[in-house]
Amino acid sequence: MAEWDAKDKIFLITGAASGLGAKYAHAFLEQGAKNVAILDIAEELGKATAERLNKAHGDKAVFIKCDVSKEEDITTAFDSVLAQFKQIDVIINNAGVMVDAPDMWRTATDVNYQGVVSFTLKGVNYMRQDKGGLGGTIINIASIAALTKVPALPVYCGAKMAVLHFSQSLAEGPFYENTGVRVLTICFGLTDTPLLHNLEEKAYERNAGEALANHVVTSGIVYQKPSSAVAAMLQMFKIGAPGSIWFSNANKPVKDITQVIENAFIDFRKLLLP
Repeated sequence: MAEWDAKDKIFLITGAASGLGAKYAHAFLEQGAKNVAILDIAEELGKATAERLNKAHGDKAVFIKCDVSKEEDITTAFDSVLAQFKQIDVIINNAGVMVDAPDMWRTATDVNYQGVVSFTLKGVNYMRQDKGGLGGTIINIASIAALTKVPALPVYCGAKMAVLHFSQSLAEGPFYENTGVRVLTICFGLTDTPLLHNLEEKAYERNAGEALANHVVTSGIVYQKPSSAVAAMLQMFKIGAPGSIWFSNANKPVKDITQVIENAFIDFRKLLLP
């Protein structure tokens, strides 16, 4: 089994001013990353996170303001990382919001899917070895919502399934052999982050949100600790095969579910080619 090393790599992480994104930045710096670019719309929080990381790790982090729902922000931020660090080895598309409410669902979809696609394609174009790049890794974060149905959050579920299918379709062989770009996808279960706060207000309608919040409380669902999600990210980065899909849930060890997903698509293909 091949292993990948974070040592001396330059990371670009979206949505990294706080939450899991900030924890990924800290974890990969501890693993020997050369630099980390923290991209986020939350400017003051992002600057504070970069300052904290620099005090701990020796001026290896920068904050770059970026609204991943806006293509011009993505282009400017990507170019800014290259201008400062001269290289990007790893992109983690971590930015995400979970709001299906009528006044927010379109922006949320732009963040959860369009931003992922844009950063991925920019990363591939820059990294690909068949066009002079050095290769690299792109990590796209889907969700358990890509693997199940959540009636209160149909827009979020759709976006996360889109991330999963986009990533696996892009990574289909011989993509890695041609480009040297390793695409990894991870589906997190319910994790104890602000994303899951105030569920009543995040559904496409309040009644559905209240039903979801009640279900979470009464069903005994285990919220995964952030530390478990970070450990899953580090393990996947280290051993994940190009194009592989991973699942992290309920504080259990991260699991490669590539074959589970592939088996489902084998059945789909039988419908098309009986």
